[in-house]
Amino acid sequence: MGFFSFLLLGLIAGAIAKLILPGKQGGGWLVTLLLGVVGAFLGGWLGGILFNANLEEFFSLQTWALAIGGSIIVLLIYGLIVGRGEKK
Repeated sequence: MGFFSFLLLGLIAGAIAKLILPGKQGGGWLVTLLLGVVGAFLGGWLGGILFNANLEEFFSLQTWALAIGGSIIVLLIYGLIVGRGEKK
């Protein structure tokens, strides 16, 4: 899978992760989509290392699950970091 298709996958995975996670993570949709791209890379990297996953196909369920899972992880971490600064 090429870089641009992985970028598109990350953007969509970030939007799906935002819909799955309850509450407000802050940052708006642009930050969410960028974090989704980072999460897709993280999910693909972890999937390759831990599960020896083959991420060559864009329409593979395994590819999408890893990208969405990575996006959820990154959004949770971002929410914890940003949430600390908002508490008074």
